Amino acid sequence: MKTNAELQKEVQDAIKWEPLLNAAEIGVTAKEGVVTLTGSVDNYAKKAQAEDAAKSVTGVKAVVEKIEINNSGWGSTSDGDIAKEIVSALKWNFQVPNEIVKVKVENGWVTLDGELNWNFQRDAARDAVRHLTGVKGVTNNLKIKSETQDVIEQKDIENAITRNWSMTDANITVKVSGSWVTLTGIVDSWYQKEEAGRIAWKAPGVEMVVNDLVVEYDYALID
Repeated sequence: MKTNAELQKEVQDAIKWEPLLNAAEIGVTAKEGVVTLTGSVDNYAKKAQAEDAAKSVTGVKAVVEKIEINNSGWGSTSDGDIAKEIVSALKWNFQVPNEIVKVKVENGWVTLDGELNWNFQRDAARDAVRHLTGVKGVTNNLKIKSETQDVIEQKDIENAITRNWSMTDANITVKVSGSWVTLTGIVDSWYQKEEAGRIAWKAPGVEMVVNDLVVEYDYALID
């Protein structure tokens, strides 16, 4: 069991442990598993990494992210310049098929559209974009359309989740319907929830993972 103050301290430590963030001014508050992040960073990659660091802490049920991006120190970057950098980054990323991803940039906010065969390709496209100068946010509208017609084996996904070191105490039920996989049950951290989703996405033929896992954790009644 943790108090709000203990959870707040652990999230602060997790953020400070990240090399990109150890000098960043990020405020943290915690209330019964809901963590709120505030402050200002100079690029979107740091904002995303702060959120990931908070989610990795056991007991975090949700993250309210209010971090602002202030990249004025890098000079002005036009939407056109950002778009050119994105096209170049995607072109040289071997995990993302060429000329599949459509890019729109508006006031520094990037939207990705198109269809890919695997979720790791969608994640790679997002990661290639969010580190670029001038990017303020990413909306990942990329859809997955599997190239295989193989039947998704529910037992294979269950076994993959069970053998993962982080799922020792998780209580997860897997349901397969066509190309959709639904995860239900209880985990004790946001990391477990997202890791279970990543594992399910690796099964051949999956086009959608509905992650309905609930994060439950007992908190001390006093701080």
